[in-house]
Amino acid sequence: MSPDPELTQTESGHGPRPPGAIIPTSSISGTALVAVVAIMTFLAALAVGAVGLVYDAATDWRSDVAREMTIQVRPVEGRNLTEDVRRAGEVARAAPGIVDVRVYSQAEAEHLLEPWLGAGLDLTGLPVPRLIGLQLGSGGLDSPALRRQLAEKVPNASLDDHRAWSAYLVTMADTVVAAGIAVTGLVLVATALCVAFATRGAVSVNRNVVEVLHLVGAKDSFIAVQFQRHFLLLGLRGAATGGAVAMVLFLLIGALAGSGLADGTGGAATLIGGLALPGQSYLLIVALVLTVAAVTATTTRVTVRSTLRSFD
Repeated sequence: MSPDPELTQTESGHGPRPPGAIIPTSSISGTALVAVVAIMTFLAALAVGAVGLVYDAATDWRSDVAREMTIQVRPVEGRNLTEDVRRAGEVARAAPGIVDVRVYSQAEAEHLLEPWLGAGLDLTGLPVPRLIGLQLGSGGLDSPALRRQLAEKVPNASLDDHRAWSAYLVTMADTVVAAGIAVTGLVLVATALCVAFATRGAVSVNRNVVEVLHLVGAKDSFIAVQFQRHFLLLGLRGAATGGAVAMVLFLLIGALAGSGLADGTGGAATLIGGLALPGQSYLLIVALVLTVAAVTATTTRVTVRSTLRSFD
């Protein structure tokens, strides 16, 4: 009696070969490939998530910067700083296009320096400028006119339109996006190399089966499809695992940041807000999983065809 084909072992002892399959469904090399693809996808998903966090935060920063300006009133010997601040505030309130004016106290101005200088420092002897925050309306502001009025009435006051900060944020966001794309590209290349190596090894191990298929008239395209289906499933399994772990990690970080356990005073939280990954980033991670699976299938097909030609 012939053995059940579902229980037949491969010559290499890699496990059962299901009906119609050239290579076994489970093997040590296949498990290792799934693990490698999962790790690669996880790292790429982290890069995609980081890009999403920074880019989303940078968009908010740019929007806030475009709607805000600051007047700095520097302490000058011989002038009354309190009176200068009051006069600068009056000039700002009279300017068309400004919907709100906030005068920061000396304590608030010193508090803004704590992230750079540390808390608890005595800044009494330092010429810390007083700040006046300006909220702009939708109609814009005539900045040159406001600068002229300040120069006439408060010579030690200056208007900061935050253009330097805006340019810096744009550059930083673009750099992070470029770095994320580069990391993702490198991960895809590394995945393709791993899959190519695993595919070539699988074809070599199952060379006897391939030769028999050639003898019965099977074409290289048919054999390539069998290998492609096998490694597509392995790649999809590994990519889905890595992507899922990354998404769970981002969800946990977002929940932790929103639960109050993270006080939000750290540098990272200050820069990127609540650490909640935007919804489109999750869609990009799903797209990354599908891309890794597609790269796996394409690399397998190309490698199998190349390997089979070398057998001739």
